Amino acid sequence: MVGCTVQDILRRGFSEFSRTHRLPGFVYRAAYKMMNCRTRVLGGHVQRCPHGHVERVWYNSCKHRSCPQCSLLQLETWLARQKSRLIACDHYHVVFTTPPELHTLWRYNRRVMAGLLFSSVSNTLLMLLADPKYLGARPGILSALHTWGRTLQLHPHIHCLVTGGGVTERGAWRKVRKDCLLPREVLMIIFRGKYLDSIRKAAAANKLRLPPTMTATQLNNLLNKLGRATWNVKILEKYKHGAGVLTYLARYVRGGPLSNRRLLSCHDGEVRFRYRSHRDLDAAGRPREKVMSLSVDKFLERLLQHVPPQRMQVVRGCGLYANSKSEVLDLARSFHGQAAVEMPPTMTWQDLLGKLGDKKQSRCPVCQSVLVRGEIIAPCRGPPIETLALTS
Repeated sequence: MVGCTVQDILRRGFSEFSRTHRLPGFVYRAAYKMMNCRTRVLGGHVQRCPHGHVERVWYNSCKHRSCPQCSLLQLETWLARQKSRLIACDHYHVVFTTPPELHTLWRYNRRVMAGLLFSSVSNTLLMLLADPKYLGARPGILSALHTWGRTLQLHPHIHCLVTGGGVTERGAWRKVRKDCLLPREVLMIIFRGKYLDSIRKAAAANKLRLPPTMTATQLNNLLNKLGRATWNVKILEKYKHGAGVLTYLARYVRGGPLSNRRLLSCHDGEVRFRYRSHRDLDAAGRPREKVMSLSVDKFLERLLQHVPPQRMQVVRGCGLYANSKSEVLDLARSFHGQAAVEMPPTMTWQDLLGKLGDKKQSRCPVCQSVLVRGEIIAPCRGPPIETLALTS
């Protein structure tokens, strides 16, 4: 199969994969939705010209955040709302990466470990930037969890969009004095300490499920060892605005770890896809594009490990960008000549197609009238009801 999609691979391989792998219920539900996205199984509706020129059936999207083929409308809606909240100031892109020694613990405690990571990152940034030595003010921070590497292996890390300034306790705006947001080594040490301490406390409170091969003593020894190691924390260059980094973060909100554009083929039980290797650079310093081949079983194993548990937030705001801080956010915007935040109107699929320059799909080809919604097509059957003991 050349030019395949994630949906094609799931349809061909998930049934056999699920018989040989113990999966949590939310992964079954995600696979079911992605396999049946925009098909008769999920139902749909009729779209017709109001003057009777044309009529067609549109099947429903699954709207699962890991589905790569129906995420664009939700992603564009989220991006438009976040852009409307941005402060017109310098922004920094900061990346916090967890060491691979914690990956096994992450697999058994996805929700808990993600929560600890988010809180450790936000507490580190807020604490350091509240220090007058660095900023002495409350910044705006938008954080996005990213769990995959370029070849779909587990690689949990958080990307942060951080304002290059903040609001002081006296209600004034203070700008970062230096080009560098914070000293990288200081940032790494504080983050490392907070994350390891939060893991210790969660384990002591029996909130963590230890892997079968790990005892409490081994976990403690591992955390002590990691406390002496150098962690990967990056503070990237300063941007005059945050829109570019925000667009980058949006890629992690919906659509899963692999777009259909990167898939090359699925043939004879082998999946081939493109990726960029940052360990192999060309003469201009750009990552070289390579091709990886995986068995269908291994491909699905890597792909499905990144499905987030239901209702787990993968993007969070804090400081000035916290949802509960609308008044202080408006104050911060006023220092840059901006009006109070006003949410953009809800985007429809017709708006999206118009933005993409595709008017044919949303209008009648005869009279150019906008198509209207007609009869509802009921779903064929309900979702699976597998409920396994393994949860995250």
